[in-house]
Amino acid sequence: MADKQPSNQPVRFQRANFVVEDIDRALTFYRDILGFEVTFRKGHNPDSYSIPVFEIPDGAELDFAILSLPGQPRVMALSGIKNVPLKAIPYPRRSAIVLDVADPDKVMEESAALGLKVYEEGRLQTHDGRIGREIGIVDFDDNLTVIYRIPETQA
Repeated sequence: MADKQPSNQPVRFQRANFVVEDIDRALTFYRDILGFEVTFRKGHNPDSYSIPVFEIPDGAELDFAILSLPGQPRVMALSGIKNVPLKAIPYPRRSAIVLDVADPDKVMEESAALGLKVYEEGRLQTHDGRIGREIGIVDFDDNLTVIYRIPETQA
């Protein structure tokens, strides 16, 4: 059943989407380390709306996966583009997903073991004064994920 937008809500956030070269490789981070579950996957569709809006060149083969977390259905998607190398993303980075994770040390360790760039941990101070940890991790395709954790005593 499709999610329905409440009539009194003009906008409902559906999901974030990252473009990757290889969804199976990307899933070693998003599924195996971060804990997302693949809830839908679709192979190449030459009529996909993604082709014009992502400006995907001719000759590319698409792959698409929707990811969920417990209690958070379909909050992330990966659009795979095969047969066409992705150009480097210009800096500064223009987007990221931000995730509250229960065990940042485990995520950092497993991400580094995969060969992903793990930034030095930073001190997080929230808008309401709580103090926590934040760490940037870059996936195989240069997409940024920022993980954070605020100790339960402050939550």
